[in-house]
Amino acid sequence: MIVAFSVTPLGVGEDVGEYVAEAVRVVRESGLPNRTDAMFTSVEGEWDEVMDVVRRAVAAVEARAPRVSLVLKADIRPGVTDGLTSKVETIDRRLTPDA
Repeated sequence: MIVAFSVTPLGVGEDVGEYVAEAVRVVRESGLPNRTDAMFTSVEGEWDEVMDVVRRAVAAVEARAPRVSLVLKADIRPGVTDGLTSKVETIDRRLTPDA
């Protein structure tokens, strides 16, 4: 399963980078495959382990902010591993002109 999620602290002003960094730190320290881009952090693994990481990432922000917004999208596809890489490689192959 791949989960793409975004945790946003509310009520702390416009500069939220330090809060978001705490959530990303939880993900990176989890040991699960992950990627962070400008909008979301994606993490791959089994249901319970991925949801635990999301829960802990939210808790890290919640510990410092009066309110937290969570946006989450999940791709639940049993038997698929390395989806973070293989899905992108599939698109890249389709974008590469035939030699």
